[in-house]
Amino acid sequence: MKIRTAVLTSAKRGHTHLPLQTMIDREGFPQATLALQLKELVDAGIERVGIVVAPGQAELYGEAVAAATDCVTFIEQTEPRGFGDAVLRAKGFVGDAPFVLSVGDHLFVSDDPAHPCVAQLIAVAERERAPVASVQSTHESEIGLYGTIGGVLEDRDRALFRIRKIVEKPTPTQAELELLVPGLRSGHYLCFFGMHVLTPRIFELLEADAGAEGGLALTPALHRLAETETFYAFEIAGHRYNLEERHGLLMAQLALALASPHRDEVLTRIVRLLAHTQSPAR
Repeated sequence: MKIRTAVLTSAKRGHTHLPLQTMIDREGFPQATLALQLKELVDAGIERVGIVVAPGQAELYGEAVAAATDCVTFIEQTEPRGFGDAVLRAKGFVGDAPFVLSVGDHLFVSDDPAHPCVAQLIAVAERERAPVASVQSTHESEIGLYGTIGGVLEDRDRALFRIRKIVEKPTPTQAELELLVPGLRSGHYLCFFGMHVLTPRIFELLEADAGAEGGLALTPALHRLAETETFYAFEIAGHRYNLEERHGLLMAQLALALASPHRDEVLTRIVRLLAHTQSPAR
């Protein structure tokens, strides 16, 4: 299967500024975070991107995506009814094609700039011809922030796992009982990275939950997907940076700078800054 469609969710209320935040890319040029995300998708072969936004955001984001307007469609989520509802809004846009689902409040930095995170994921999904969730080995002290999977190792060389169970933000005790994955370091679990390749089957599963109180979540639908068909997890060679966390933008910017050709210059400046800030006040 070929993957040429993507959905980027950016409808979270109170975080309108994040997609417009200016970052310095690996080449040293300023770009909005939304533009960085779009570039990585387009460079990976994506031809159509649906951006799920809250009312009024499309106008704000128009300038940030000006260079890619031919491939971008804005999809409005009229009310904040949850992440699952934001994904469901894209059903008509996606049609019957497999698609990348990515979150707009993260930046993803690959360990190898020649193989961006989304390109790694797409390659696995096209080879396996099945839905794939990107995951990252995460210490138990942080799993309360992420959807976490339980499963079995399918192929160690390709960092591929078969998902058996998914729990949203588990406790360490629950994870130890239900989500251990053979082959990981002690105290580590596989948590969602922030992007998936899915098929339109996910919309059927979300629609089945559409009447639930308290908003529509995505994780229960993903869990049922794993129960009913082959659903893989792939450990990305890279790192996710949640922009809405405290110092999240700073950490993402540092990661981009350290992954750039200007790494040595950046490290030198960081060392000078550390020396300055640790000097006794005069």
